[in-house]
Amino acid sequence: MTRLDDRTMATLDVVLEEVCRSLPHGGDHELRRSIAEKLLDSALVGNRTISGLTEVARAALAETTKRSA
Repeated sequence: MTRLDDRTMATLDVVLEEVCRSLPHGGDHELRRSIAEKLLDSALVGNRTISGLTEVARAALAETTKRSA
């Protein structure tokens, strides 16, 4: 696996926290893990901007909540 720099890792953390903030208790572990995996996959292929990663996280959240509804 390609190593991501500290700045990118911090960006991933900020985006995950921001997207999960609207969820009760910040979301459960499985939901956060699912979103984090999609964020990581996106960052590894070069998407490292806050706006780009936020879009990925929101889409992952919508997809996951849609499946569980």
